[in-house]
This record gives sequence, structure tokens and C-alpha cells, in this order.
Amino acid sequence: MTTAFEAIPSGRTPSPVEPLPHQLLAVLGQHRMATTNQLHNLLRPGAARQTVSAPLNKLRRDGLVDYTVLPASNRSRAWYLTSEGARLTKDFPALRGRPAYPINSATAASLKTPHTLTVVRTHLAFVTDARRRGDEHGHLDWTPEVSHPLSDGERIITDAVMHYTLIEGDERTKLRAFVEVDRATMGSERLASKLIEYTRVWSYEPQTVGRPRSRQPAAPGPAWLRWYPVFPRVLFVLTGASRYTLDNRISDLQAMVAEHPLVGTLARQVPLGAAILEDLEDQAPTGDVWVPLAGGSSRPWTEL
Repeated sequence: MTTAFEAIPSGRTPSPVEPLPHQLLAVLGQHRMATTNQLHNLLRPGAARQTVSAPLNKLRRDGLVDYTVLPASNRSRAWYLTSEGARLTKDFPALRGRPAYPINSATAASLKTPHTLTVVRTHLAFVTDARRRGDEHGHLDWTPEVSHPLSDGERIITDAVMHYTLIEGDERTKLRAFVEVDRATMGSERLASKLIEYTRVWSYEPQTVGRPRSRQPAAPGPAWLRWYPVFPRVLFVLTGASRYTLDNRISDLQAMVAEHPLVGTLARQVPLGAAILEDLEDQAPTGDVWVPLAGGSSRPWTEL
């Protein structure tokens, strides 16, 4: 099987910029699935649509990607890696350590599209805003489906972990966030209870009892210090219902902060906010669209 990567003639220095087919595979490995339009906006927003669709079709002929047609969408395609594509990309430097979950059929793909594509849509709001502002946040600075340990052997799967570098003059500030994307498919109380789970991630310290003496003792402190120098802020992005319903869901998140003593402790040390996805798209994530869950007026996510 031949891949769609561009061959580099001998005697030439390889370009530091990855070819577009490589970027397409990496994005699909990272995000699991994306539409043609989303891939176009992530990777080549100023180019003709054919710039992205042509290499996608070539990758499909090579057996590395496939697509499912979205219902009621004028035959829009949602692309994903095949088993061969997942095997090929698992050694990409940007994807090392990220489990590959190839989708084996269009039917299986159709079951994942609503939530997966909404998460990508959320990412695009941040990418578009970063381009406008001159901040650093690219197509691989957003990692969906990240697992974090809780106590008692449990785990929480975060919809996405975001890495973002805010640039203001000569200052560069690295920000991180856990992003939960809510499509109003679960009860409001269940959504609010995710704040309890993040409080458990924040406070969880692994126990060293029974650790073999020959092994290096675990570093003291909470488990999240293994991955983050500062605990990421927690952002809830809501969509899929009327503004009245979504505002009520945000109010329930605020009530959890006010009423649960441990969540309240988290909120005093970690920025927590909620916003409506359509507001992020219309006004940008750095607009005054985020409701601080600990109280206060709406503001940019960077100022929670």
C-alpha cells in the first residue's frame, strides 16, 4: 500500500512544515473525527476547499481514512481513520501515548458524530479566536478524551484538555483547561456532579502503601502534578437546547459550587466557568461570554 506522503528527492533538506496529508492524519488521530469543513478551517482556512478535499480523497483511496455522510447536511462528510490509518499514525510524535480507536464502519461512525463533532466545533472557536488575536493555539493543542485518576481506582474522562498560550506584548502566559462539552443530553444534576469529580481529581493523592521497596517512592502531592504544573481551569461549554434551558443548567452549576463544601474549596483556587457554544462562535471565547461559577459578572475565559 502506498501512502499519500510527499516524497523528498535526495539531496534536498526536508521542510520543517509537515505536508498536508500528514497533518490530516494527525488531526483525525487526535480528534477521532472531523468534517471536511472543520478540517479545512483547522488547517487551511484561507485556501480553496479543494485544497483539503483532494488529499482526503487520496487518503481514502489508500485505505487510511474513510467517511460517513451526515444526515440532513447536503451530504457533508465526517472523516475518521481506518484501522490501517490508526496503525500508521500511532508512531507520529504528536500522537505517541495516545490510544488509537479506529472506527470500523460508517454505522459505528454515525453513533459518535454528534458529540465528537461538537467537541471539534468548540475547539474551532478557540482556534479562530487565537488566530485573530495572535495567540498560540493550533490543531494539536486540544486533546479529546483524556483520562484522569480518581480515588478508589475510578477515572474521569475529560472531553478535552486545552493548551493555550496567551500573548500580550512581550508576555507569554501558558494556560490550560479541562473542557466539558454539554449537549443537554444528560440531566442537569448529573452535569453539575461533574464538578465533584473534578474536585476529586484535584485532591487525589496516590497511596504508597504496599509499594515494593525496590521501586522509587512516589513523589508527594496530588496525582495531577504528574501532568500539569498548575491545575487546569474547568470550562463547561453548553449547547443543544434553548437559551432558557442552558441558562438554567449554568445556574445549577453555580448552585453546586455554592452548596457543596469541597467544590466551593476548589472554586476558591481553580477558575471555573461556563458559556454557551453559540456565544463563543458569535463573540469569541475572549469575549465577555463566560459565567464564573463562583459568582460575578461575565468575562473572558482568560480572566475567570
